Amino acid sequence: MIIAANFKTNHTRKSTKAYLGKLNSFVAELKSDDTVLVFPPSSALDNFDLTDNISVGVQNAYPTEKGSFTGEIGLEQIEEFGLTTILIGHSERRHVLGESQDEVAKKYDFYKSCGFQIVYCIGEPKEVREEGIESVIAYNFSQLEGIDISYENLIVAYEPVWAIGTGLTASNEQIEETLALLNEKIKAPLLYGGSVKVANTKEILDIPNCEGILVGTASWDVDAFCEMVEISKKQ
Repeated sequence: MIIAANFKTNHTRKSTKAYLGKLNSFVAELKSDDTVLVFPPSSALDNFDLTDNISVGVQNAYPTEKGSFTGEIGLEQIEEFGLTTILIGHSERRHVLGESQDEVAKKYDFYKSCGFQIVYCIGEPKEVREEGIESVIAYNFSQLEGIDISYENLIVAYEPVWAIGTGLTASNEQIEETLALLNEKIKAPLLYGGSVKVANTKEILDIPNCEGILVGTASWDVDAFCEMVEISKKQ
């Protein structure tokens, strides 16, 4: 299983260090061999002494080593901390910040060429879900345009946009049906994200073709995230 935490615009350098210290001790004591990923804001990136199955990644980066791109970070800044994991295509980058599929694909190609582990996000808005499963799959497949889905270091996170940060979670039946159809095309591990919390972690991880979770709000509390890691170990 893969258990991932997306801090978004939350936590500081100090609180991230404390969070990872507590998480690291917990995972080591638990003797979990699941993959645990944590994506803090770029201002909190640092060198962390972590057990082998915990990795820190970046939430976003420009497809460049360095250059004149105000407000962005590139490979040079990421390499300073020895990080090799990146989140690409999150719905908030697409729908709030206006990243086009072409821009997302350029990021993907660049960090693929650098050998990064890529957690690539796809997901449909509410109006597409209401049109039915055929529209849902067509929309999600459109977000794979220009993406090499055979890349060996790819993880795909299915996050329905209408369930992110809304308190709404897709039903188990919706998740199972969507993941099954995505799995016909995508052979990379499939995660589910969208209002995942401690209370629904087990039932989501029990769904066929679900190989983990990408957690937003509920992961910002280290104790809650540790509970999710413990639940995953018992699967």
